[in-house]
Amino acid sequence: MAWSTRELADLAGTTVNTIRHYHRLGLLDEPERRYNGYKQYGVHHLVRLLRIRRLAQLGIPLSQVGSMGVGESGPDALRAVDAELAANIERLQQARADIAAILRDDAPADAPAGFASVAAHLSEADSSILHIYTRFYDDGALADLRRMVEVDAAAAAVGAEITALTPDADEATRQRLAERLAPTLAQNLIDYPWLSDPAAHVSRSARATRQTFIEAVGELYNSAQIDVLGRAGMLAQERLQAAAATGDDAEAPGHPDDLTLS
Repeated sequence: MAWSTRELADLAGTTVNTIRHYHRLGLLDEPERRYNGYKQYGVHHLVRLLRIRRLAQLGIPLSQVGSMGVGESGPDALRAVDAELAANIERLQQARADIAAILRDDAPADAPAGFASVAAHLSEADSSILHIYTRFYDDGALADLRRMVEVDAAAAAVGAEITALTPDADEATRQRLAERLAPTLAQNLIDYPWLSDPAAHVSRSARATRQTFIEAVGELYNSAQIDVLGRAGMLAQERLQAAAATGDDAEAPGHPDDLTLS
């Protein structure tokens, strides 16, 4: 029995171009040609093609198929593929969970990973910097950041005013917003002590982390917003120092809507 290239492709459930590709890679021997110049494939070609297709279905790279003899299982290659498939399954399961959260919370599709539930509270700048945070902070730190933006109405109002702040905002407005934000930042420093020394929660060098965050804040927030955040950070530190000096706990209910935490 002899088959043409198209007939062989049909039998193997593949395409003529795939067979030609296997020829070019040296995975499938070129058959003899008939008197009219057409190729004629035999049973051994069909079996070899089916073996190649089976290995490809399992995820074995074609570059490794050629080194496997007929009937060889390639255990090392199979273990590597299995590990890759497991990683892909985990990635797909996480993607499905993320999509479910985005749909449930009516969040933007490009919301920072893990922050769908609070995406509605985020300004464009805050969302952008959170995307950057996900590349630097570990899961524990990101979970804390997520809790920080689960704000009450008062904290959300301060965040909204800071978001709307224009670069030419006057001194009184800047100071007022800083004083309103400072108690929230102080409480965050009490609730999440690692904010004062985040080194244990970052995946990159302290220098790279600090440089990236400084550049991001400088580009994502205007001069007045940065000024307010800086002032609020200093006021929060003063509040904590005063509380420590008197032995009292700083009382500052709420969580910040802004995430720069200067």
